[in-house]
Amino acid sequence: MHHDVLAIVLAGGRGTRLEPLTRDRAKPAVPFGGIYRIIDFTLSNCINSDLRKILVLTQYKAVSLSRHINQGWNFLTRELDEYIEVIPPQQRIADTWYQGTADAIYQNVYTIEKAAPRDTLILGGDHIYKMNYAQMIAFHRERRADLTIACLPVPKAQAREFGVMDVDDAGRVTNFLEKPKDPPGMPDHPDLSLASMGIYVFATDVMYELLFQDAAKKEASRHDFGKDIIPPMLDHARVFAYPFRDENRKQAAYWRDVGTLDAYFQTSMDLIQIDPVLNLYDRDWAIHTYQPPMPPPKFVHTDPDRRGAAFNSIVCQGAIVSGGQVYRSIVSPGVRVNSFALVEDSILFDGVDVGRHARIRRA
Repeated sequence: MHHDVLAIVLAGGRGTRLEPLTRDRAKPAVPFGGIYRIIDFTLSNCINSDLRKILVLTQYKAVSLSRHINQGWNFLTRELDEYIEVIPPQQRIADTWYQGTADAIYQNVYTIEKAAPRDTLILGGDHIYKMNYAQMIAFHRERRADLTIACLPVPKAQAREFGVMDVDDAGRVTNFLEKPKDPPGMPDHPDLSLASMGIYVFATDVMYELLFQDAAKKEASRHDFGKDIIPPMLDHARVFAYPFRDENRKQAAYWRDVGTLDAYFQTSMDLIQIDPVLNLYDRDWAIHTYQPPMPPPKFVHTDPDRRGAAFNSIVCQGAIVSGGQVYRSIVSPGVRVNSFALVEDSILFDGVDVGRHARIRRA
């Protein structure tokens, strides 16, 4: 266990591009893959990386997210200094909500100081991926870095949505642009840009100094890591890029930003491939979640024109496929698909009732 590392998950985003899924909940609380919430992937990465000191910073529409974490992530042992704590805005330092990613950390410096971490791992709670953070922390310490940024190549057309960096031959970051209109290409692959994943390992003492300097700028700063903290560091600090790779496939690893409905849908459909890159059935890297007690899924009726069946799909507990047919879809807990109904290439959330003879496609 990494007793000297504190993981902080930023889970307060509005997720406006994902509406209506975020109408009543924060983006990290959006259901995904049938039984999970988006934040489960980040938290599972922490647990599987043997990181057991975790803060989750919430803000907008946080009730369902807090409830989910309290119900499904309460298995750590506080007596052993293991915990996942949900922390809403305290307004301890300022009388405002969080003004940016850096401000969210700054306003919780008091809590961080109590944990006294050597290094602080800062994560987003709204991406789908599996990652061993322990390897990134080891990379950070081997290079005596002040800051290490996880990164991967993305097409230049997509790079406008990310922080983009240049690195030298030693992997040291030489330039950083947050969401540039014209992202720079990689020297060996000019059609790709090296994008930040929004995952940072800071030497904690360096992080404190930077946060207090940024806070002193007040309205002159947007209090954002990518815009205001990282670029000025490059002149004087040791900032390195950590390439996130799938060593088995020898390529950039699977990481998806599900910030739009199209991205959410496509990432969901990735799960039902015959050999998905993101394998939910990997026992060596389990994705934890909260699951209420429900019966197994059931398929009923065998008449030739009324056979309850599902093909190339994920069907969760409590679901009943009663004389309907499901193809290439995700059927969440408690869903019922009634006789003669057809569901194709769709995501059905909890409790949906598909009526007789209904046709649902790409929903």
